[in-house]
Amino acid sequence: MILYPDIRPYNKFCLKRDALHEIAIEESGNRSGIPIIVLHGGPGGACSPLHRRFFNPEKYRIILFDQRGSGKSLPYGELRANNTQALIEDIEVIRKHLKIDKYLLFGGSWGATLGLLYAQKYPQHVLAMVLRGVFLARKQDLDWLYKEGANKFFPDAWAEFIKPISQNERDDLIAAYYRRLTGTDDLMRLGAARTWAVWEAHCSTLRPSHSIIDQYMDARNAICLARIESHYFMNDCFINENQILDNMHRLENIPAVIVHGRYDMVCPLESAYSLHQHWQGSELHVIRDAGHASTEHGIVDALVRACDDFAERFSHK
Repeated sequence: MILYPDIRPYNKFCLKRDALHEIAIEESGNRSGIPIIVLHGGPGGACSPLHRRFFNPEKYRIILFDQRGSGKSLPYGELRANNTQALIEDIEVIRKHLKIDKYLLFGGSWGATLGLLYAQKYPQHVLAMVLRGVFLARKQDLDWLYKEGANKFFPDAWAEFIKPISQNERDDLIAAYYRRLTGTDDLMRLGAARTWAVWEAHCSTLRPSHSIIDQYMDARNAICLARIESHYFMNDCFINENQILDNMHRLENIPAVIVHGRYDMVCPLESAYSLHQHWQGSELHVIRDAGHASTEHGIVDALVRACDDFAERFSHK
């Protein structure tokens, strides 16, 4: 299974959400197709043309948007009025604006987190879900990547990650980076952003990927990702501890496919496995030769198949 050919959007627009934020949105594929909304990672990532290619454009009405402060949404890198509850309501406003009753949710990493939280609040509008690289936003998930866990597998990359941080600040690396990323020194902010982003890039694939590292090193991408991620992580992603698993009963009637790389070092497999155990309507596909990134071959194959299967299932209704 390979990605579908590249396509161009038939509609692009910005939605004014408040006095500060505008959300960049696009639609592609079949105007009368099954609606599916793509939730990108991060927080602080962005959508890309690649995201359109997981779906059969003859079957799906493909909706992409850049979350607050990310990608083409404005203002770029903005942290004010940028929290999980605001993002959930952005999705709901997009649904209403596009006059959609129910749609599929497709999200990876933080996009999976956001999709689950949206679905728990608005289950009546969710047809099905396809999730990849599940991140449950618990303390243990943040500690794994920024305190103790992934550093044991990437000690060389970890050494570079902690190098800019003084010894007396290393007990809380998220806070130390947040101070630098929100400071007034432009050079320090850019350096901290690139170091933060490259650490994540090193952990994202089973095999080293220079293209992913280069993408994360890009100044604009790095600053947005690092600033918004550290902002969310400093605030426990603006949710209660274990909030997602505690509320999975709300999704018991929603079918889902969960795709997770066995060697995911950003979000360990335990997260996806725990989610599956709490979700009777879910299927878990563990990809034996993959890490976290959506571009790894086994991940691509499983995601495309899941979306094709749902297209076949819902096109007859």
